[in-house]
Amino acid sequence: MAAPSETNVSNSPSLLSQLLQGNSYTEEFKELLNSLPKETGWLAPDLYNYKGFWLEPFFLQGALTSQQHFQAQDSDVILSTFPKSGTVWLKALAFALITRKQFLASQESEKSHPLHTNNPHELIPYLEFSYAVKERPDFALAKGSRLLATHLPLSLFPKSVWESKCKVIYLCRNPKDTVVSFWHFMNKLRRELRGLEALPFPEAFDSYCRGVSNTGPFWDHVLEHWKESLENPRKVLFFKYEEMKKEPEDHLRRMAAFLGCPFSQEEEESGVVSGILKLCSFESLSNLEVNKNAINGGLGVENGVLFRKGKVGDWRNYLTDKMAKTLDQIVQEKFTGTGLML
Repeated sequence: MAAPSETNVSNSPSLLSQLLQGNSYTEEFKELLNSLPKETGWLAPDLYNYKGFWLEPFFLQGALTSQQHFQAQDSDVILSTFPKSGTVWLKALAFALITRKQFLASQESEKSHPLHTNNPHELIPYLEFSYAVKERPDFALAKGSRLLATHLPLSLFPKSVWESKCKVIYLCRNPKDTVVSFWHFMNKLRRELRGLEALPFPEAFDSYCRGVSNTGPFWDHVLEHWKESLENPRKVLFFKYEEMKKEPEDHLRRMAAFLGCPFSQEEEESGVVSGILKLCSFESLSNLEVNKNAINGGLGVENGVLFRKGKVGDWRNYLTDKMAKTLDQIVQEKFTGTGLML
C-alpha cells in the first residue's frame, strides 16, 4: 500500500464545507429528501430518516451513489464505525498492520512512517464521503489491500461488498462515552464551519436517546454489525473499544489473523506488535504536528479536533445519574436477547 496520492478526495480543500452547502444535489435527490421524515441536525440543518437511519443529506447522497458504483474487490478491507467510536485509532492500527512489511513499525523506521506525516483520515478515505464528491472516485493503490472506511449502517453497504470476499472490521464503543465525544466534536464543527453556537448537551443527549444523530440510532447501527459478525465471522470482525484499550496486543493479533496476515514468530520476538501499538497510541498520534495544527482537507479545520481524550468512562463528567440510567435502560432493552453487552 502506498502513501496517499494527490487524487485522494480527503485532500480536497474544505470538503465538508462544500458538502454542507448541497449545491450538487439533483432534482431527483431533492425530491427524495422532500419525501423523507426529517429532524434538526447536529451540524447540517436537517437529518433525514432513510430506511430507519438518520443521515445528513450529503451523507445519504454519497451512500446512494456508492451503492450504484462501488465495486468491492476481494482484497478490500472496510473499517466500519459509528461516529466517534475510536475511528482514528482503528484506521491507524489497520494501516500500520497491513503495511508493516513496507513501513515496519520499528525504531529504525518509525520517524519515516506515513502515520508521522499524515492523519489517518488522509491515509484511509471514507467510502460515502468520497462518493458524495465524485461519482467514481479512484481508490487505486500501488499494491496491497485497499483500506476504506465508513460510518454507514451495514444495511446501506453497497451490494458488491457482500458479493465479494472483502472483509469488514467494526469497532463500537460504550454509548455514554460516544455521545459525549460526538457532542464535543459536533460543537467544534458547528463553530468552525457554520459559526453556530454550541448545541446544549441536554438537547443533544435527548436527540441521541431518540436515535436522532448522524447514522443513528446507535443501537441499530451496532446490532446490525454484531449480528452479521455472529452469522458470518469470516466476513465481519467485531471489536469493543473498551476491550481493545484493556488488551490491545491480543486484539491486534485478532485483527491480523482475521485479515490473513498473522504475526510471525520473528515479528513477535522483535517487538513488531508493541511497536505498532506504540506508533498508533493516542499519546503518540495526538502529539504529532500533523495531528495538531495541520488543516484537515476533508473537514476544513485543524486535525486537533479529532483528538480529545480517548479515555474510557469520561462520560461521568457530563451525564447526570438520571441520564446514565436512561441510556443504560434504552440499550439494555434494545440488546435483550442478542448476547451483546456494552
